This record gives sequence, structure tokens and C-alpha cells, in this order.
Amino acid sequence: MAALAAYHTHRTLEAGCDEAGRGCLAGPVVAAAVILPPNVRLPGLDDSKRLSHAHRDRLRRLIEEKATAWAVYYVWPEDIDRMNILKASIHAMHGALDRLCLRPTHILVDGNRFTPYPAITHHCVVGGDGRYRSIAAASVLAKTHRDELMTELHEEHPQFGWAVNKGYPTPEHLQALALHGPCAYHRRSFKPVAQPSLFATA
Repeated sequence: MAALAAYHTHRTLEAGCDEAGRGCLAGPVVAAAVILPPNVRLPGLDDSKRLSHAHRDRLRRLIEEKATAWAVYYVWPEDIDRMNILKASIHAMHGALDRLCLRPTHILVDGNRFTPYPAITHHCVVGGDGRYRSIAAASVLAKTHRDELMTELHEEHPQFGWAVNKGYPTPEHLQALALHGPCAYHRRSFKPVAQPSLFATA
């Protein structure tokens, strides 16, 4: 595939934003914001979904070392249930932008929905994590930080298999949910959590 573009808007301090965990039944939605130097080398950088676990972890270390600025923000199930998942995802992106050590002058967002961030222009890009380096870097950080957290939470609730499924609605997760019921880290507004017996597998 073609190389990722270094920027969308020339001569701006551009931050890429992406999230991970929107489709999960448990755990937070996690967003990252990343500002990259113009000529940074991040071999194999791509949409995190296209990368192996090991490659994502290698890139995470490089991104955190070489980025001009980066930040990650978590929105937990209680707030997801209160806001809805779309608003929670955008809130997480705003939270990551708030925590950057530098203020960007333009924001690149993966997807087609975003609430304007105060006094900074933005551009939404469908499939942006496969088109722009800063968004791809944000996708890697959001994914790896979330996966790491879900592996830790697995130790508290091993019956749900989060070390493997990371909170996504796999058959094994749905079966455990029907058997044990939800825990404090489940999103109660999601139908498989609210009505687990409907999604139980044989």
C-alpha cells in the first residue's frame, strides 16, 4: 500500500486522534492524540488493526520515544453508559488533546464524527488510520494502552477471558456473561450486557 501521509494541512502543528474499544462490552474506551516530528521514522507504521501484537508493541515504544507530544485518555463504563459510546469516544479524544504537552494548531480525527475542540480547527478522515501517520500512531497507542489495561483487569475477573478477547463480544465472553452476569467493568447500556441470556451460546 502507499506510504502514509506526513500531514493533511501544511505548516501546522497537527495532532492525530484515534480511539480503541468502541465495540467492546467491557472496559473503557481509550483515545490517543499524537504530534509527530516531520521526518520521524516509524518502520511499518499502519492502522493498528493491520498489525501484529508484537509489531504494535514495538511501534508503541518508538512512538512514545520519538513523538513531539503524545497523550492517552480513558473513559470508563459508568461514563460511557451516561453519555453513549459516540459521545464518550469524542470525550476521550478531547481528554487526550487536553493532556498534550504542546497545543496543536490543527487536529486530524479518524472517522466522520467529532465535536469541535475549542479554538482549533479539525478535519475528519474516514479510514484515516490507514492514510495519515499521526492518526496511525494514535491508533497504535490507543490500542496498546487499552489492551494492556484489559490484560490487567483480567486478573480481577478471569472468567471473562479479557486477556484474550479484550472485552469484545466473542462467543466465550458472551457465554461467561450469561453464566456469571456482568461485573463493574461491563457497559450496562450495551444490550448483550443488559440481556446476557439472549446472547448466550451453547
